[in-house]
Amino acid sequence: MTAPKVISLGPAAWTVRPRTLAVATLAAIALVLVAALNIGIGTSHIGLGDVLKTLFGGGTARERGIIFDLRMPRTLTAIGVGAALGLSGALFQTIARNPLASPDILGITWGAGVGAVGVIVAGGTGGQVSGLASTLGVPLAGLAGGVIAGILLYALSWRRGIDGYRLVLIGIALSAVGYNLVYWLLTVGDVDNAARATTWIVGSLADVGWESVGPVLLALAVLAPVTLIAGHTIGGLQFGDDTARGLGIRVDAARGTLLLLGAALAAVATAAAGPITFVALATPQIALRLVRSAQPPLFGSMILGALLTVGADFVVRVTPVLSGLPVGVLTAILGAPYLIFLFIRSRKEERA
Repeated sequence: MTAPKVISLGPAAWTVRPRTLAVATLAAIALVLVAALNIGIGTSHIGLGDVLKTLFGGGTARERGIIFDLRMPRTLTAIGVGAALGLSGALFQTIARNPLASPDILGITWGAGVGAVGVIVAGGTGGQVSGLASTLGVPLAGLAGGVIAGILLYALSWRRGIDGYRLVLIGIALSAVGYNLVYWLLTVGDVDNAARATTWIVGSLADVGWESVGPVLLALAVLAPVTLIAGHTIGGLQFGDDTARGLGIRVDAARGTLLLLGAALAAVATAAAGPITFVALATPQIALRLVRSAQPPLFGSMILGALLTVGADFVVRVTPVLSGLPVGVLTAILGAPYLIFLFIRSRKEERA
């Protein structure tokens, strides 16, 4: 068996295991293929070969128009949203040392929802409103709401350190508050704007355009490298505060930084496509089992999150009985049994 390799960048160092690299590579290849298939689906079907040829500069003018003007934004948004959610979920589950910790359960998603829906119902059209909010738009309002929720989560959970069980309980409470605030905003807003916000709440990729692609991919391009660099401390945090301090890690600062990064990633994803639930919950655990590591792999979770989201969108579009179903509804339907399974397994582990 090939030995793990250590990659260093200044004071940071990462151990890259061959199995981790293999899983990430295969997932990336699968992502490209599923994304190409997803781009080809529509009223005018375009075959996989023609999609790939067009993406690499070939294809007819008609195919280029359909792919780049109409279909590419949806798939790129799905990739960005899924990658951000997968990475965010891996961070939260490692920080809390709890497989139930994810931004949709801990209140981050609904915190972002409060910000985004607040902008939409205030008179938003295409993510912009008049007055002061015109400088924010849905993406920045969602980011602000998610980060504020993350700060509240950390502040309310910290008692001489972070306990995973307490973090989850307070997160559930914050999620309930955010959820009810969102629906209160719907009742006080204009009917047309509330209808737009309702479409956003179910987590739909149907109407996204290039205006949605830019913010999520730009935020991911900034936050993902910072997270992967800061994530070199995750291995130490996984074994508890005392062990981490013994390894020279400033535990509170590291955990707070990672929590805010996770909150920002989840907020950006939510602002782009609405609450697509359970991707952040399930992806890190899937990656963990594929890689067979001590904690969810960050990069692997990011790639698998993108694959899971694009795959869910593909299933919705090719299955006649699911036609028109928002991708967020499908992930919720599939994720609910998985959440029950995690609860049962956690109870069994506690008794053991």
